[in-house]
Amino acid sequence: MSADELHLNLRNLSVDDYPAVRRLMDRVYDDIGGAWPESTISKLVKDFEAGQICIEDGNEIVGMALTVRVDYRKFRNPHTYDDLIGKRMQVLNNPKGDALYGLDVLIHPDYRGYRLGRRLYEARKDLCRQLNLQAVLAGGRIPGFQQHADEMTPQEYIERVGRREFHDPILSFQLSNDFQVKRVLRQYMPEDEKSQGYATLLEWSNIFYQPDTSPLNQPKTQVRVGVVQWQMREFHSVEDVLQQVEYFVDAVSDYQSDFVLFPEFFNAPLMGLTDSKQRMEAIRFLAQFTQRFRDEMLRMAVEYNINIITGSMPLIENERLYNITYLCRRDGTIEEQYKLHITPHEKWDWVIEGGDKLQVFDTDAGRVGILICYDVEFPELARLMAAQGLEILFVPFWTDTKNGFLRVRHCAQARAIENECYVVICGSVGNLPAVESLDVQYAQSAVFSPSDFSFPHDAVMSEATPNTEMILFSDLDLDRLKVIRNEGSVTNLKDRREELYTLRWCGPSDEKRS
Repeated sequence: MSADELHLNLRNLSVDDYPAVRRLMDRVYDDIGGAWPESTISKLVKDFEAGQICIEDGNEIVGMALTVRVDYRKFRNPHTYDDLIGKRMQVLNNPKGDALYGLDVLIHPDYRGYRLGRRLYEARKDLCRQLNLQAVLAGGRIPGFQQHADEMTPQEYIERVGRREFHDPILSFQLSNDFQVKRVLRQYMPEDEKSQGYATLLEWSNIFYQPDTSPLNQPKTQVRVGVVQWQMREFHSVEDVLQQVEYFVDAVSDYQSDFVLFPEFFNAPLMGLTDSKQRMEAIRFLAQFTQRFRDEMLRMAVEYNINIITGSMPLIENERLYNITYLCRRDGTIEEQYKLHITPHEKWDWVIEGGDKLQVFDTDAGRVGILICYDVEFPELARLMAAQGLEILFVPFWTDTKNGFLRVRHCAQARAIENECYVVICGSVGNLPAVESLDVQYAQSAVFSPSDFSFPHDAVMSEATPNTEMILFSDLDLDRLKVIRNEGSVTNLKDRREELYTLRWCGPSDEKRS
């Protein structure tokens, strides 16, 4: 049959379809008893019509998927086919079940080669997403096993099918449709002689599943970030700087942003207020204002209903100087992240030391992390964060030259690709003639994405005009990260060879660390 002769239609079964269903099942299942009774099919349709899907060519059903709802916790564990069957061959459908169970997928032999099975599987996955269920489960026959039963175990056979050394007409198809083998089921269907009674417990996980909670408590999947490309200028007081900060927070919040990011050392102009020409004394002078900036920006986060990443500021603890940033949540809570890797300039001119904690933070708009400038040039940090579910990485930076900026930019883009996350970078522009070591700035703030079909072709969500004070906005879809991590053209996180190499955090633990 040629493709131009087909007239295919995907729809749900009705109780009137039984004669066509019987013909198809008798043709496909002639080796295990043929068609199910009419009462079984009718009850399936009445109990769960949405789960009974067919493909018809003209008036004849040529493909079919039968499905019920089940309790995920029960059926992800060992079970048999009979656990799905009640009295008088009635398949048990649990209307409150939190998973789908694939009973059968049948394709007429004359229609194989047109990938109709894939259409039915995709329709079943769509149904799982629409109903917000955890997974699609299935007990998969392994009819090809009979040819190898004398020479290997079912586990060995399944592994070799997975490596494509053997082709199994059912298991190979299911693996190609993103199903994962969770366990071997014994005596699943004893009458299935080709499979020797064995089956695979297969699972396709719904990455969009959300447990039933109040809509107010559902995590956001559409997130807007605002980036302040800050102009360095002369300020005459702390109040002047805070007034400028509040102006930007107000402006960004007016656009319903979930986050606003400021650059590294954004309040450095205040060093111009000290008479000291010693760089160490100037940076320590600046550090005395950090607590006030922290408190005021936390107030702004609550008042303007926006999560603020404060850029970075110097902090004195036990007479030691650090470079720190704060996450001020709009619910009034606050987190901190120290810069871990200190540049030669910071080390020698200011005697700044590196922190020793790395965290990923839960927010009402995703799991986020912060790496200050130089830290983004060390790929291990972002990879450790990705292992904790990082979705958005914020990078406040300060660079004086274009080549310094490009180090930050290129490394940030690499972090987005290799960790399948969004990366937001934010720098300052302009000049500060009165401040030693910070007299010139170069920046082009930007938002980067992974590199795949569902993102911009150059993996740049948006970018600012170089060396111009401005606000940059970008809308981020966190669901796209779930898709690329599971079904992308490449899946960097999933494909790591952890049997060959591992990465672990050796620093101190932190009770707040996620």
